[in-house]
Amino acid sequence: MEKLIINAALTGMIPTRKDSPYVPLTPDEIVADARRCIDAGAAILHIHAREMSGEPSYRKEIYYELFTRIRECHPQIIISGSTSGRVYREFDQRAEVLEPGEDCRPDLASLTLGSMNFPTGPSVNSPEMIQRLATAMRSRGIVPEWECFDLGMIDYAHYLIRRGILAPPYYCNILLGSLGTLSADAFHLALMVRALPPGTIWSATGIGRFQFSVNAQAITMGGHVRVGLEDFLYYDAGKTRLATNAGLIDRLVRLAEAAGRSVASPEEARRIIGLPLASPLGNPARSAA
Repeated sequence: MEKLIINAALTGMIPTRKDSPYVPLTPDEIVADARRCIDAGAAILHIHAREMSGEPSYRKEIYYELFTRIRECHPQIIISGSTSGRVYREFDQRAEVLEPGEDCRPDLASLTLGSMNFPTGPSVNSPEMIQRLATAMRSRGIVPEWECFDLGMIDYAHYLIRRGILAPPYYCNILLGSLGTLSADAFHLALMVRALPPGTIWSATGIGRFQFSVNAQAITMGGHVRVGLEDFLYYDAGKTRLATNAGLIDRLVRLAEAAGRSVASPEEARRIIGLPLASPLGNPARSAA
């Protein structure tokens, strides 16, 4: 099977220091944790910015610092910036991450392909917002990282492809088990994978206690994985032992080796997904479409 791409979701928007001492929040903490994750085997870093207070942030100044410092650690690491609308819902806020500074852009950017409910509140993604974000990504040469929590979101990807709003390469995160969306079982994962457009590189995770089981299914199915404290703070479903991002990655590396799969380096992950190698400045050497 293809080498395994590990996508590390370090921080998210919800976990705080009171939830776990291992959640990286400040730029120094996020950069240090990113380095540990790269060393452990991550090829993609899914990045959310936080203010110094720990609150979620959309501000480009923070993203600029994070992106440039992480690329100093490993110029070829694949960086995905979050355009989440859970807290900040205006287009201009959500799009700041796409170009936080001169010669600074992420390789990927999250694109949730529909509205949904989380246990703590809604994530609103109108058709207009999805299409504006997708168009803004494409104009900058950024590949959308589809976030799909339900089968209808994959159906919507097909619609956007037919309209020419989404174009290859296609990279999709399948996220199962969040209350209010598709539950985490093997049938649903297989159904989602089968519905994807041909040629889509897919990654899967379970939200909360389902993280490891869905990761394990994806590894044995030949897919890739997303893992990290954004989605679950513990190693075990019983919530008895707090996890670290690097520890979660190390466990999946060992599982992949047992399944006969080696782990992709950032350079190898770029080839698998269809991303160019980064330029000397650390940005994708890709012309805007």
